[in-house]
Amino acid sequence: MLTLELNGQRYSKTAHARALLPRLDGRGRPALEFKHCNISAVMLRLGYPCIEGYKPRGNAQALLAEVVAEQAGADAAVQAAAEAAVLRPAVETAVADPAAVWTPAPALHVRETAPAYLPDFAAAHRNYLALEARNRSLGSAGEKFVVELETRRLHGLGCNTLADKVEHAAATRGDGLGFDVLSFEPDGREKLIEVKTTAFGQLTRFYVSRNELARSDRDAPRYHLYRVFDFRRHPRVFDLPGRIDAHCRLDPVSWLAAFA
Repeated sequence: MLTLELNGQRYSKTAHARALLPRLDGRGRPALEFKHCNISAVMLRLGYPCIEGYKPRGNAQALLAEVVAEQAGADAAVQAAAEAAVLRPAVETAVADPAAVWTPAPALHVRETAPAYLPDFAAAHRNYLALEARNRSLGSAGEKFVVELETRRLHGLGCNTLADKVEHAAATRGDGLGFDVLSFEPDGREKLIEVKTTAFGQLTRFYVSRNELARSDRDAPRYHLYRVFDFRRHPRVFDLPGRIDAHCRLDPVSWLAAFA
């Protein structure tokens, strides 16, 4: 199903379930749906996109994770579809209805104790979500989408002078600021917006730089991370205001090594 979805081909979840259920020892449709959600969580951890509509759920069994990793690693079709999907150039998209693009941010599920790091010494596989994060045309298109969204928001509030000052800072000043778009509150206060764009679902993981994290800490009262998702089909946005680590669990994925 994921291969078909990534290739833009239609399929039926119902037909798939109907064919699969007789092979599952009497388990019902709810159990199958729940297992698909577990698989979605595993796929995201592996750096793959997941099937739209199957919301990732944690606590997947270790055996399931092993089997999913093995199956995905051996499936050339899903790998090719994932690579094509994340590397595809993006086309700039106009904001049709500013009010309709906003959705509530996902809740952070706080754990009593942070999970210990469990090294995985399996052979490396391509992280397709990391590849998507480096897709500059997608990132730029998402930033321009937010520039238009903010400009129209301020015009709608009657703040025309401020609307004309909204700046695509990542383009005009360059990277490294810790934010991409300079906007404003109606009273004139600056609003620093970091934009993270994905073509996939709301719960798709994203990457944050050390500089972005530091900026969100230093300028928390005026900092916002806008997560733009489902960009190619139906762009929507949610807002994470203030410190990024107040909304997301952060996992270090690499280190910079030096001799001095």
